[in-house]
Amino acid sequence: MATSNTKRAGIASRRRARAGRAFAPTVQLRERGVVTIPKAVRDRYGLGAGDAMSFLDLDGVFVLSPKGAVVPELAAEIERLRVEAGYTTEELLESLRAERERSAQERSGEADG
Repeated sequence: MATSNTKRAGIASRRRARAGRAFAPTVQLRERGVVTIPKAVRDRYGLGAGDAMSFLDLDGVFVLSPKGAVVPELAAEIERLRVEAGYTTEELLESLRAERERSAQERSGEADG
């Protein structure tokens, strides 16, 4: 018996999804708006309870993505650059204070030419 075109298309679609990065499980909206992210997705991207997520509504198409911890990443990068430049924390803070003062003077028109 011949397989219908619709069934063949479905099988091909599932094969492509498994072969590539596509993964489109159906989830259910529960009471209080709770949606469970499938375990395979949580495991793949290292998601856990309490992780912050961004929710984007694109005219009825919803995109949910992990919201990275920006402040710790920036702090780590600043620390790396500080060490690389050979500054102590105190020197870096003093430099920032001096730069802030210079900038404030320029904005107020007090800077020497």
